[in-house]
Amino acid sequence: MATRSSGSPRTQASRGNSCRNILTKIRQGQITGAGLTRGSQFPVALLEDRDKRAQWQGIPVLLRRLHESSHPNSDLSKIHSIVTELSSLLSMEAMSFVTEERKTPQESASPNTYTFVLFGGVDLFVEILMRPTLTVQGDLPILSDDLIKYCLSVLYNCCICTEGVTKSLAAREDFVMFLFTLMSNKKVFLQTATLIEDILSVRKEIIQLEEIPNLANLVQSFNQQQLANFCRILSVTISEPDVGVDDKHTLLARSTQQKTSTCPSRAENNQVTLVNIPSFIERLCKLATRKVTEAAGASARLELEDWHSWLDNALVMDALMQLAIEEAEQSSTESSDESSLSSSPLRHRLPQSMKIVHEIMYKVEVLYVLCVLLMGRQRNQVHRMLAEFKLIPGLNDLFDKLIWRRQTSGHVLHRQNQNCDCSPEISFKIQFLRLLQSFSDHHENKYLLLSGQELNELSDIYLNANIIEMEALNNTDRNLVCDGKKGLLTRLISVMKKEPIDSSFRFWQARAVESFLRGMPSYADQVFLLRRGMLEHILYCIIDSSCKSHDVLQSYFDLLGELMKFNIDAFKRFNKYVNTEEKFQMFLTQINSSLVDSNMLVRCIVLSLDHFESQTKDMKVVEVFSECRFLSYMAQVENRLSFLFRLTSIVNVQTLTQENVSCLNTSLVILMLARRRGKLPFYLSALQEKEYAEKYPGCLLNNFHNLLRFWQHHYLNKDKDSTCLENSSCIPFTYWKETVSVLLGSGRSSRCAIATYIDEAYRDLDRDFLEL
Repeated sequence: MATRSSGSPRTQASRGNSCRNILTKIRQGQITGAGLTRGSQFPVALLEDRDKRAQWQGIPVLLRRLHESSHPNSDLSKIHSIVTELSSLLSMEAMSFVTEERKTPQESASPNTYTFVLFGGVDLFVEILMRPTLTVQGDLPILSDDLIKYCLSVLYNCCICTEGVTKSLAAREDFVMFLFTLMSNKKVFLQTATLIEDILSVRKEIIQLEEIPNLANLVQSFNQQQLANFCRILSVTISEPDVGVDDKHTLLARSTQQKTSTCPSRAENNQVTLVNIPSFIERLCKLATRKVTEAAGASARLELEDWHSWLDNALVMDALMQLAIEEAEQSSTESSDESSLSSSPLRHRLPQSMKIVHEIMYKVEVLYVLCVLLMGRQRNQVHRMLAEFKLIPGLNDLFDKLIWRRQTSGHVLHRQNQNCDCSPEISFKIQFLRLLQSFSDHHENKYLLLSGQELNELSDIYLNANIIEMEALNNTDRNLVCDGKKGLLTRLISVMKKEPIDSSFRFWQARAVESFLRGMPSYADQVFLLRRGMLEHILYCIIDSSCKSHDVLQSYFDLLGELMKFNIDAFKRFNKYVNTEEKFQMFLTQINSSLVDSNMLVRCIVLSLDHFESQTKDMKVVEVFSECRFLSYMAQVENRLSFLFRLTSIVNVQTLTQENVSCLNTSLVILMLARRRGKLPFYLSALQEKEYAEKYPGCLLNNFHNLLRFWQHHYLNKDKDSTCLENSSCIPFTYWKETVSVLLGSGRSSRCAIATYIDEAYRDLDRDFLEL
């Protein structure tokens, strides 16, 4: 019988299937943990035989050789050539992935990387890196800096090109902690930091910084450039994870979560850990305020809106990386000022625009970390440090030359926790505005945003108005305020008024200015902004600019409310601008288009109306009261009832968020003021009549009853929130609590209890929140 030729169809099919069989066995082994789990367990002859057919580029054989040469106590210097060869095979695929801006890894686009991962390359490289920590006896194996760099680069390439690798590395707690120890080596710092950042971004659970060995010493060993890079990692560890599902952001969901976990979160603990590291905050302040030498001519500048195509230039990227390496290798002394940084010869060869973007990218991360710490439990301690280390005066010095060198074209608005792919310059401006908002919000240090001359102006306003000066203003240390004639707040107002009408910066700018006014109303603070044309500018944006953005309009309504609250001068200016019925109706249309956005302004007008009605002997108040369309409109009971009805209709317990809970509080303010005047039963009766007129009896009042039950649950254990309610309304929180208790009264005979106005057939008051 003739023997079969080697080229028979059956033999060819058998050899073709053998490659797939090898891959199948490895995959099964990796899933089950039994059998073959990595390519190094296969005979070399078999791997070489199948390599050419499968187009594995010799990767399985290289991994087999690497495994045999990297056993415990082996001379790791001999594996350098193998690691280098593997790195070159993977690096081009990673570069292609980045430059083509692919969103998800694809096996067909990165065959070498997938082969490397499948044949156990990731685990093997992790073992090699950690070998010195795993060797118990004999001389410790020595890994050269170059070898460590190649290993880290290969692992990072696998993370970005192959699905699942990053998560598998993130699950190895020992490896994550080991990577932090590598950061003490300046030669491999950048590669290590890049890999750590990628790994931490996919972890389900935030790491605990206090578990990092010698964290304080590690951070103190960083030079300023390394510390700025480290802030990218810190941003992941101090921010609460964004769950990304809308219903998880409701107050009810947050309240339920807080019940299950009474201890501080890991992010909160990490914030405390960082604040307690000696000199940490001081060094961040130096980084945030570090100057960049201006270019000799405008021609050296680059339009940063083109930064995506600019950074795609490989030579430019290489130069930037080399700059960072040279700076990292400078003397161990702190290089916090421009003079020491300029010693890098490459830095002189870079265009000025590149130096600027290089600095801006660092500052974005630093400002973000400072902003998060300002909003944490250590807020007062952080505030004291930022004041002491003159962060605000330093930012004021940078404002015209770096922060707001020029107006930036429009961009998409990003909220606090959203990922942002904006240019570095746009991200820098947003973080700067967020920082100002956090710094000023309900804190007496807000006056550091002013100059000494501007503080004198505030004092004069109080004196001329015969009003006692605010204690916070009197206590401000003038050695810590902004230098020159203009402080940071005035500079911000100036650029805000020049901002293009469709720019989303307007949202953050208005938020930052509004935060300066939050808290107890200050007549002098309001007049300070009125003198700078703030009210007229806001009214122009709301009425005459055709602004369509709900976010921007909301921020302007909120700012307008804080600017006008209890201030008769502001109402006089309002009436002068809104001087026709057509303008006033346009203004009302904007308010009514979204009451969620405008309800804070409605609350301000209701409070101010009540305040002015008690000042009938003041002729100035009487005059403005009689002329102001807005006050006259709100003085009509039917209009207040209309707002009350809508405010209690647009939210329920399950949809309450931090954004719309103000609607509930505004409705409460209307009812509290009615209660003061003995008219609460009239308002509740009107709500009942409205229900019947709309043909859904009980629906509105049942909903409002449940909202007030949740209000008690939410606010009675929230010191900060309750203080904000009291300060902003000038109504004692005890009266808030009393009014809610009265409204929730169970007695059928009480004319001030909601239950009295719900017929028995429609009453549904005791259902559990979670069942609503």
